[in-house]
Amino acid sequence: MSAPTPRPGIMKIAPYVPGKDSIEGRKTIAKLSSNEGALGPSPRAMAAYAKAAAELHRYPDGDSAGLRAAIGRHYGLDPARIVCGAGSDELLNLLVRAYCGEGDELIHSQYGFLMYPINALGAGATPVAAPETDYRADVDAILAKVTDRTRVVCLANPNNPTGTYITKDEVRRLHAGLPGNVLLVIDAAYAEYVSRNDYESGVELVDKADNVVMTRTFSKIYGLGGLRLGWMYGPAGIVDVMSRLRQPFNVNLAAQAAGVAALADIAHTDASRTNNDIWLPWLSAELAKLGLKPLPSVGNFVTVGFGSRERAAAANDWLMNDGLIPRMIAGYGLPEHLRITIGTEEEVKAVQASLARFVVQQ
Repeated sequence: MSAPTPRPGIMKIAPYVPGKDSIEGRKTIAKLSSNEGALGPSPRAMAAYAKAAAELHRYPDGDSAGLRAAIGRHYGLDPARIVCGAGSDELLNLLVRAYCGEGDELIHSQYGFLMYPINALGAGATPVAAPETDYRADVDAILAKVTDRTRVVCLANPNNPTGTYITKDEVRRLHAGLPGNVLLVIDAAYAEYVSRNDYESGVELVDKADNVVMTRTFSKIYGLGGLRLGWMYGPAGIVDVMSRLRQPFNVNLAAQAAGVAALADIAHTDASRTNNDIWLPWLSAELAKLGLKPLPSVGNFVTVGFGSRERAAAANDWLMNDGLIPRMIAGYGLPEHLRITIGTEEEVKAVQASLARFVVQQ
């Protein structure tokens, strides 16, 4: 008997494997595998989530109007050009579905977020990886990959899993080199952590062009990863396309309420950013003193080179044995590295102490 056959490309997808969240047989001291906000969600967001419990029998606002208005106020954007989704992952998937299909190509950087090629294959398109230079997206390499089949270019800026970024001038040069029918997707999930004066999240470019969108998330600095909440800012034409394609009620009631409250808690967001401003450079410097090779990061994590696949695997096992969960990133083509989320002071110091013992015993 014959069986249903999936569309071409589906069976080429290697399923995405998220970071581990527990250690069998051991008490977990710190989960540092998924770049979650170190200080957790805002107390205001938690209160709003709890209050929403009494309304769970109601459908949410299908247009996320209150949340879009709050995002608009917070970032100085037109709410009509904002689309909300179940995490920025949903929006990235919808963008690829809307603008890619059989015979098309999607370009991403060599160590870009794994969901870009997964989304391309799911739409029947071909993912094309552009080489990076020093673990950074290379504008010239990306432009060299553009063909008449290119429909979408995905740029994570800052990038996950490397933590590196390209400047606003480089992003604009990338856009200037793309044909007008190619969509540039700027995935700025970690933008709230960046304080460099040569960085721009993508808002200014979106305001000037018809083929650029920016996606953001509440999963990182706002600490709402468990609620799956993200948003996109784009030109009116692309917003219209997304509104037609997305599912009704795609953002649940509790997530909308928590998102609005999280945006209003400026003190909590500032504390989360300050925690990262202190402990990201500290851990990077301490690991370099141990002879390890941390990549320069502007996100809420550091990716550390151990020199070989075997040593990285051994370091992973060592940290896990100490109750600390890093992220192995061999799936990104970086088997000799581990990615470590910047947690609280206690968690970061535990990582440093554990790896110091590891280096001594090697």
